Amino acid sequence: MPRAAVDDNKRMNLRLRPEQKATLMRAAALRHTDLTGFVLQPALREARAVIEESERIVLSERDSLRVLHLLENPPAPNARLRAAIAAMPKPKRKRA
Repeated sequence: MPRAAVDDNKRMNLRLRPEQKATLMRAAALRHTDLTGFVLQPALREARAVIEESERIVLSERDSLRVLHLLENPPAPNARLRAAIAAMPKPKRKRA
């Protein structure tokens, strides 16, 4: 499971070789933007795409129909499920 990045700092440092930084700065100038915007916008697009891809499940039509069928017609609980339910802690009742 991926770890959540926690950083209260609003800055991010990158280690670049001088020629890499020069290339990025030249490209940013050609786009009439600053280096931060030039680097940040594509990085954010990629980050959003990665997050969306990891959170989405794509099913085939056959699998989609199977899931819908199981939701509409759930199987009867088996012995292991009944045992797991019985082993769950009972919820505490709130006092009025």
